[in-house]
Amino acid sequence: MSRSVRLVPTRLVPAVTACALALVLTACGGTGGVQGTPGSAGAADPYFPEAGNGGYDVTHYALTLAYTPDTSTPLTGTATITARATQNLSAYDLDLKGMKVKSVTVQGKSACWTRTGQELTVRPPATLPKGRTFRTTVHYSGTPGTITDPDGSEEGWLPTADGALALGEPTGSMAWFPANDHPSDKASYDITVTVPKSLQAVSNGELRSETTTGTGAARTTTYAWHTAQPMATYLATLAIGHYDITRTTTKNGLPVYVAVDPQEAAASRKVLAKLPEIMEWEEYNFGPYPFSSTGAIVDRRGDAGYALETQTRPFFPGAPDTATLVHELAHQWYGDSVTPKTWRDMWLNEGFATYAEWLWSEDHDGDTAQQTFDALYDGTYYDDPSDSEAIWAFPPARPTSAAHISDSPVYERGAMVLHKIRRTVGDARFYDIIQGWAATHRYGNANTADFTAYVEKMAPGKDFSGIWKNWLYGDGKPARP
Repeated sequence: MSRSVRLVPTRLVPAVTACALALVLTACGGTGGVQGTPGSAGAADPYFPEAGNGGYDVTHYALTLAYTPDTSTPLTGTATITARATQNLSAYDLDLKGMKVKSVTVQGKSACWTRTGQELTVRPPATLPKGRTFRTTVHYSGTPGTITDPDGSEEGWLPTADGALALGEPTGSMAWFPANDHPSDKASYDITVTVPKSLQAVSNGELRSETTTGTGAARTTTYAWHTAQPMATYLATLAIGHYDITRTTTKNGLPVYVAVDPQEAAASRKVLAKLPEIMEWEEYNFGPYPFSSTGAIVDRRGDAGYALETQTRPFFPGAPDTATLVHELAHQWYGDSVTPKTWRDMWLNEGFATYAEWLWSEDHDGDTAQQTFDALYDGTYYDDPSDSEAIWAFPPARPTSAAHISDSPVYERGAMVLHKIRRTVGDARFYDIIQGWAATHRYGNANTADFTAYVEKMAPGKDFSGIWKNWLYGDGKPARP
């Protein structure tokens, strides 16, 4: 996605709409006494090599947005991105697909910038020394786009019947704000959204304020959301529309904010009433909840093709069933707090959340995890034989391409790996492992090698070589032990 940045040659001057020619010549080549190089092109993800960028680490996003539907420019935004240079940085990229950029400043001074595809390349007035914290402010506007993933699903900015929905996995966040759009770079967020008074705006974290101004048809309401704990870009969300809002707390005082489209309210009521119970059960099994609030967003069925573990407030297209609610809430530990280093490590998200479904069933008079494992292995779990065969299409730690990171082996076979570990170490040690894993990598990133090393450290004397070779990395259906 990112490209190496060069000194701005004459042929690129017309594209540098933020700078007059004189500014290009005087401000865009300066070093400030420090020699620097451009940030690397992309974050070297094995499946999305152009996603993300190098040379800096984002610590905070402050997004100030205004959404006015049914206009030629429905979204206007100002993104102030606080980051730390990880090298002497002469230029760097932000991921932004579509939208029109009006201006870019670095540390309050006009910066030169160019657009190439989905890359916004910024050249600060002077090289940023390694270790320097700096702020980039981008003013932009336009109609955010919908992005089609390699597997055919849609993300980014999704228009709905009464507003819009922003979902980001794996690369959709760049459709509505400039970012280092890769899970390896997590940050805190302030998302402030102004919408017509008739609409509501729901995002991650806690609602700090809700302010209505203006008169008549010009009345607007501004919602200010704050996420203090680190969040990957793909987990940021924004839901704009009409919602029934419920605010409660769990037994231990954790705020619960639930937004439900009125058309889904009746169908959602019973399952969403289980949310505090599910949270209590997951804390018992997975350890302390890592965030400062929880909840859910339920939009109309068909507004998106999937549920998503958007941080603190999972999204559901229509009323979820209990298993799906358990799954997406489990992601708050596994995927949101402990986030994969690359998209190759997706099974660390989905295998854990799928196994959470098995554990819930086991603890609530349903099939045991062993029964579910056996049904998957024997091909009786699904009615369609092709679904049963799909589990063995590739090993969970090695999806064959970007189009397959959300396929069955990542989910079901990933969960089977966890069950094999549980059978090897016993229940007491297994829960020590999964709770310790969540605690050790809390708010951070980890990959498959980190996980296998952690399991071996936590269970010395146990032999996991067959599990790693045959179930995690092996091709085809392993032999029954």
